[in-house]
Amino acid sequence: MKRFEDHVAVVTGAASGIGKQLASDLAARGSTVVGVDVQDFERSQNPTITPIQCDLADVDAYVDLLAKVEAEHGRIDILANVAGIDRPVSATSRDMALYRTILQVNFFAPLAGTLTVVPGMVARGRGYIVNVSSDSIRSPIAGASAYIASKGALTGFSESAALELKRQGVHIHILYPGFVYSAMGRESIEHGMKPPPRVIVKSSKQVSSLTLERLGGRRIDINTSRTTTITPFIKMAAPSLYRRMMASRSLPTP
Repeated sequence: MKRFEDHVAVVTGAASGIGKQLASDLAARGSTVVGVDVQDFERSQNPTITPIQCDLADVDAYVDLLAKVEAEHGRIDILANVAGIDRPVSATSRDMALYRTILQVNFFAPLAGTLTVVPGMVARGRGYIVNVSSDSIRSPIAGASAYIASKGALTGFSESAALELKRQGVHIHILYPGFVYSAMGRESIEHGMKPPPRVIVKSSKQVSSLTLERLGGRRIDINTSRTTTITPFIKMAAPSLYRRMMASRSLPTP
């Protein structure tokens, strides 16, 4: 089990789900952890984690928060951008406000967070960033275009930045968590998504453990379910089957 003593870690989405588990596990492995969430959560949930409330839709507030953590602790060694939001949206709705909000939280906040901590990591020659993507970018469904667009943008940015910064000691990973019955996962099902196959369902503990063991490894991607990686091959080899699969999983749109 990898240890992270003398590491300062910031985890977003730390009040629940994967973020909560990841923050807890980092603390258990020796890190000083700052947990960030839009919810106002108390330190009593885990005395080893410092909670800070922040709405990531306000990207400037998130950047200021990271700057304050760096000023207080001298550095940020690990940044895990876990927080995300999802809402069904029709491509005919012209609901730019909803698209903008989802992109702010899911893409621009992790983007800004990454750009904020990278200079210090490069200067020290060490750092780890985990940006949470989604297996849905490999097999987009109808009714989730805002969410999928935000995760696709984050994936592209993260892969490019990872290739650029690895030689400087900074490891950027893209986490594909499969499906977790977190608050957002349950909400997706409530909005009409069919329950996913068991093979891609993971617990927050499984996702967190794999992520921490892979941190700093050679691979950029951290895949919790290999099954989801074959979908693009089905799309190429059997396009009609792929279309039927995706149509059966599509969300009802407002």
